[in-house]
This record gives sequence, C-alpha cells and structure tokens, in this order.
Amino acid sequence: MFLSLRGLLQERDKRAKWHGIPTLLQKLYESSHPNSDLSHAHSFLKVLSSQLSMEAMSFVTEDRKTAQESTFPNTHTFDLFGGVDLLVEILMRPTLTMQKKKPKMNDDLVKDCLSVLYNCCICTEEVTKSLAGRDDFVLFLFTLMTNKKTFLQTATLIEDILGVKKEMIQLEGIPNLSGLVQSFDQQQLANFCRILSVTISEPDVGNDDKHTLLAKNAQQKRNASPSRAEVNQVTLLNIPGFIERLCKLATRKVSEATGANFLQELEDWYTWLDNALVLDALMQMATEEAEQSSTESSDESSLATSPLRHRLPQSMKIVHEIMYKVEVLYVLCVLLMGRQRNQVHKMLAEFRLIPGLNNLFDKLIWRKYTASNHVVHGQNENCDCSPEISFKIQFLRLLQSFSDHHENKYLLLNSQELNELSAISMKANIPEVEALVNTDRSLVCDGKKGLLTRILTVMKREPPDSSFRCASCRAKIVTQEIKMLTISQYVSLVLGATSYADQMFLLKRGLLEHILFCIIDSGCTSRDVLQSYFDLLGELMKFNIDAFKRFNKYVNTPEKFQTFLTQINSSLVDSNMLVRCIVLSLDRFESQTEDVKVVEVLSECCLLSYMARVENRLSFLFRLINIINVQTLTQENVSCLNTSLVILMLARRKAKLPFYLNALREKEYAEKYPGCLLNNFHNLLRFWQRHYLNKDKDSTCLENSSCIPFSYWKETVSVLLGPDRTSPCAIASYIDEPFMDLDRDLLED
Repeated sequence: MFLSLRGLLQERDKRAKWHGIPTLLQKLYESSHPNSDLSHAHSFLKVLSSQLSMEAMSFVTEDRKTAQESTFPNTHTFDLFGGVDLLVEILMRPTLTMQKKKPKMNDDLVKDCLSVLYNCCICTEEVTKSLAGRDDFVLFLFTLMTNKKTFLQTATLIEDILGVKKEMIQLEGIPNLSGLVQSFDQQQLANFCRILSVTISEPDVGNDDKHTLLAKNAQQKRNASPSRAEVNQVTLLNIPGFIERLCKLATRKVSEATGANFLQELEDWYTWLDNALVLDALMQMATEEAEQSSTESSDESSLATSPLRHRLPQSMKIVHEIMYKVEVLYVLCVLLMGRQRNQVHKMLAEFRLIPGLNNLFDKLIWRKYTASNHVVHGQNENCDCSPEISFKIQFLRLLQSFSDHHENKYLLLNSQELNELSAISMKANIPEVEALVNTDRSLVCDGKKGLLTRILTVMKREPPDSSFRCASCRAKIVTQEIKMLTISQYVSLVLGATSYADQMFLLKRGLLEHILFCIIDSGCTSRDVLQSYFDLLGELMKFNIDAFKRFNKYVNTPEKFQTFLTQINSSLVDSNMLVRCIVLSLDRFESQTEDVKVVEVLSECCLLSYMARVENRLSFLFRLINIINVQTLTQENVSCLNTSLVILMLARRKAKLPFYLNALREKEYAEKYPGCLLNNFHNLLRFWQRHYLNKDKDSTCLENSSCIPFSYWKETVSVLLGPDRTSPCAIASYIDEPFMDLDRDLLED
C-alpha cells in the first residue's frame, strides 16, 4: 500500500512537474522523527533548499512581481505537501520535550530550515500569513536570536512575518527580552531595530495630515487606553542601556572612501543589492572568517581584521553602515513622538546624540560626494531612491521630532553660536529666553558649526523645486520636496515661541533673502515646498521690524510684490500662517508709533501697507472661512480657522468686531448665498471649542505663536457663539431667520 502510494506520487510527479519535491518531503519526514539522527534529514533539506532558493532569487531580482502559484511552482508544491508545517515542527521540537536538558539541534540545520521558510515567504504571501497566525512560532523565533550563527536568518524571517501579522506582537511576551537585547552586539542590535520598527509604530493609515480632525477625535475617544505600539515602546525603554546603545549606533563613525571612482563603485554595488539582506550576508561571512571560533564580537574592530572585510569595497561598508543607521534613527524618532517623549528626550540629550550626529554630518550624512545630480538606481530603472537619500530623510525627521517645541532645541547649536544669541539679546537690551539660559553647555554641538547652521547651509544649496521618487521606501514616496519641507519645518520649529535673538541669528545668515528668492524668483511650483517656505518666512518676520525692512529691500519692484501676492493667494491653506504673521506684526507695530524706526518701516514697507487696508484683511477673512468646514478640517488646514480667529480677535480689541461680522453678512448677500458663510463659521467655532479646550499642547501653541493669551481666544469664541441675537458681537445676530441653521449638530460622531 505504502509502496504503491510512493509509486503513485512518482508517476504523478512526472506529469505535474513537481521536480521530486513530494518524494523528498516524504524522505525528510521519515528521517526527522524524534530521537533520530537528523544528519540524513539535513541532506534531504539541502536538496530542497537549492530548488526553492532559485525561485526566491528570481523573485528578488525581477522587480518583485506579484507572487503567484504559476510563477513559483516549486514553492507552491513544497507548501501544498506540508513542507512548511514540517519545518516548523522540526524547529520547535526541542521546546516540546519533557526532558530537563533540552536537545540541541545542529546550527546548520536550523539555518537551512529558516532559510527555506524565508524563501517560501518571499515567493508566497500565504505562507507568510500562515506563519504570522502562529503566535507560538513567532515567539519561539525570538529565542533563536540568542545564537549568533542563526541570528541573521532568524531576524530576516521575523521581519517578514511581522510585516503581515494582523495583530501587533506584544514585546513583553517575548521570553527574557531584556536579556536577549543586552546579549546582542552592535551589529545584531542594528538588525533588531528593523524588527522593532514594526512593533512600535502605529498602523499606517495614510497621510496623517489628510485625516479629518473629527475622525481623529472620535478615534481617540474609542481608544483611550494605550495602544500595543505604545505599550511596546514602554517595554523597550525599560530595558537597561537600550537608548544609550542606540545613540552609540547612530553616531559611530565609519571610515571614509576616497578617490575619483567612489560614485561609480557605489553604483556598481547597489545595482544588485536588493536590500540590506545581501549586505548582511556578506558582512556575516566576513564576521565568521574573522572570528573562526564565533566567540569574538562582530563590531567594526573585529571586522577590520578579516581578509574578506578588506576585499569588500569601501563604499559597500559605508552603505551597510548607512542602512543600519536608517533603522536606528527611525526607532529613536518613533520613541521621541510617543507618550514617553520627555523621558526619551532627556536620554538622547544625556547620551549626546545631537553632537554625535553633528560630527557625522559632513563625512557621512551630507557628504560632498553625493552630488544631487548623481542618482543611485535600484533594481527598477525608474527608482531614484538610494540608502543615502533615505538616511537624509530619517535624519531630518529625527531632528524635527527632537526640536518640536522643546527647550533642548538649543543643543543643535555650538558654544560660539549660543554666545552669539546671548550677544544679540544683550545688544537689543532684552532678556535671554529661559531655554537658552538653561541649556547645558556640555551637551551642545562641537566644532566650528552646530547642526542648525549646517542644515541652513545645505538648505540654501539645494535646488528649490526638484524631486526624487521611490515607491519602495517606507515613506511610500520619498521626494526632495519632502526633504525641503522637513528642513523648513524643522527650522521653523526650532524657533518655537517668537524669539528676537533666534530670528536675528538666522537673518544674519541670509535666510530671509534665500526664502524670498525661492518664492518669487526660482519658479518653484511645488505646494509642499512653498508651504514650508511660507511657514518659515512667517516665523522669521513675526514682530521683527528688521525682517520687514529686509523684505522691502528685496521685494523692490511692483512686479516682484505682485508675484509674491500671487504665490500667497494661489493657496491660502499653504500660506495662511504667513498671513497670520503679517496681521499680528502690523497690529503690534501700530502700537509702537513712538519708535522712529517702526514708523519709517510702516510707511515704506509694501507688505505692511497692503495688509493695513481693511478691504484686504476682509478678503483674506472671507476666503479663509470659505475654504474649510467641520467635515473637511484636518491638521493641515485647521490653521485657516485659527488665522481667521486672529483677524477677528484683533478687530475685537479695537471694537471693530461688529464691522467685520456685518461685512461677512454683506458678502453673503452679494454672492447670493445668505447664511452660508456665517452658518459655516458658527459650526467651525463650535468644533474649535470641543477640539482645543481639551488639548493643552494645542492651546499652548496658539498662545505662544500669537502672543495672545489663550483666555482671550476662548473669550472671543464664546462671544461670537453667543445666543443673544441682539448682541452686536454674536454671529447669530447677522443671520436672518429664514437662513438660520445653528441648531443642527454636525459635530457628533
């Protein structure tokens, strides 16, 4: 019966072109019973591995086509006849024994089992999903990472499985996680960060800015307790020395390549490197050759003694280090944005992450070799993403997270630059900002330039409007627009609450003129890039009479000023923060008429004169209210609502609020849609109350950015929403009864 079954398999094998896989699996099964000598089983597995690895290799070298049964027949056959389940059983068998001393499997057998499973995952997504559904196997895989010989194969398989797992794994469920992580050398820890990135990031739900605030608020109500990602972040932070080791990884140096052939050498290697896996495999070979006994550490010093290490191109070593740093910086960035942000921030400062990155800036992060016109292609000829571009993007995102409204932002300067800020304050006879006074000078940047100055130099050197695109990067689309946006947002956030010394520090470096060139003279049309320039220009100019004087000097013709206005008016969602800055600055300058310099600039500056005309302020107000409604409010466009409020608060201070509300009413009737604008504004303000009165951070930002007490914001909104239709400051007073639509609740979930 059994012989006839085997004969039947062999006969069917010829017709179905199974290439003997079912028969080999039968032999593998028979030779892998408990307590049997697994050497025979290993020999069968090696034959199977060679057949399956060819299909996996073809997959990763042919533009990663969608895996189909017909495309990878050997992998499909292997899974169909129980090969995947059999290998899982073989791997986990030591955990199922009742013996006190667990039997140890041969390392090479474990490596081959893992490699075959990984090859199956590459070619057939259903295999990956099936393994991801087995929590016992996923947790078991982490225990295999204690063995350096099987670490790389285990890490790559775990990474693939977690990428499709429906429910995020809980790190606290991994046996002895703290001991496991502490046992890793630096290379293993860097690899482990690739796995951690999946476990600490909230599920990707698209562009965060595009999600409506209504939906976000409803989601927060439903998920009041910490998410799995947040719990995992806490678990990592509780591992002794974890953050310190990541900081060392992020800032460790790598020897620099020299010579004219560097770029070509790098491109030659990268054309066949699918991802970090090939690099890791070769680096592991170098490690094993150096160690021999596999007892030494695989850090740079030991790798340097390896003959194979010397044979690897210098550029490959650099790309390898860059790929590691991308993952490490990503983990640090996610932790910086989590609920434990203050704890993480303190540790990153203490472990001198910022000075370390500053020391790497010219030699590794923004090397002069990486000319912007040189593209390192991947497998796809249309892909313009390289590890170095990804590294720049992650570096900038980390700095943005680090400097986002935090007092440690001045760590991005060096001692000389801090002294310059102090001197600016002293000359202007104004007190230094508290954050500057409290900055620990032992933790700031070293060298002739701090990180902020270096980034400003790079920003001015980059083309105003160009792009790199890559569909395979974590960011889905990595563009130079995003890079420029990140730089500009980062510098804007460094300024934080308006500081005259900070502004003058940047103005002295020609930043305002550079931004105006990009807006007016460069032909830049990218909305993302322009928005970042508008935001930064607003921060530079707010309340700063010298900045407005510089603006007027650059925008010295009617044609230039008209181009500037056209750019502003082309998208108020992008430019409204600048409009807010101009309105606020004008209001302050008009109260400083005893200052001769202020009076002079007020009379000469075309921008201030333009905004001083009430019809222009009303025009902005009409459009700001009209381009948003409660259902379409997002983190990106909610600033339009706040800018409209700023205009009305300043009008209220001057007892002009009724005039502005009546102007809105007249605009409605002139456009033949009575009640539409004011009903919409009323609903927006009701949402504003719900959104901001429960968010301390948001309210603090509003107060700091406008220098208007938040109590006045709340009071003005309450006055505008007043139910008394006889009040000249209530919106309801300006909507005729037939068009009244204030009772409908559009704010419920």
